[in-house]
Amino acid sequence: MTPRPVGDLTAYLTEVCGEATAEPGFRAALTELLTLALTHRSYAYEAGGIPHNERLEFLGDSVLGVVVTDRLYHDHPDEPEGQLARLRASVVNSRALAGVARTIDLGGYLQLGRGEESTGGRDKDSILADALEAVIGAVYLSGGMSAAIELVHTLFDPLMRHSATLGAGLDWKTSLQEAAAARGLGAPVYDIESDGPEHAKTFVATVRLDGTPLGQGTGRTKKDAEMQAAAVAVESMGAVEGA
Repeated sequence: MTPRPVGDLTAYLTEVCGEATAEPGFRAALTELLTLALTHRSYAYEAGGIPHNERLEFLGDSVLGVVVTDRLYHDHPDEPEGQLARLRASVVNSRALAGVARTIDLGGYLQLGRGEESTGGRDKDSILADALEAVIGAVYLSGGMSAAIELVHTLFDPLMRHSATLGAGLDWKTSLQEAAAARGLGAPVYDIESDGPEHAKTFVATVRLDGTPLGQGTGRTKKDAEMQAAAVAVESMGAVEGA
């Protein structure tokens, strides 16, 4: 598949980021950085070791965390730290980020190696989540924090509002354990695999009940991957109303 023109994404982001995009050179700088943000390491390897998006992903992850945390802190003044942490985790995780990335067809812009292309890499949660964070990093470097804030709020505010309505569903592992106990299925068992270099590992968790796999999730930590796997399992069981 031929990726969509980077200029299309530049045009969208310029519209979203508002006044910050009026700065001289914003569009040119953003387009250059987006080219990097959309380059997966599989493509970079096949192209002879050119730069890829992992450094921008690292930056964007931090920017996203700050903006989301600030919004949750001010929108939920009566919530304790633990609940705020659960709210943030429900928004800043691979599965949620991938869902947001799909709303702007981010997968269509990616530069992927032949292996990832042939195995559906354009729709893999881990690849989409990483690319979205890299795009946030690119916007931050091009237009500063004000541009990044506009982008994050545009993309993530609906998800944050939805997460606030989930209640017990925010703690998916606990919800799954309770649902399994209610059905006499025993405790969930999580199988963990990992991939990638030591500094940027992706973990894949598969959760089983009575030996039957019910959900799979990915994340940068084992805990995040397990949480996403539990969420898939809970939703498949219909154990949390509205999930």
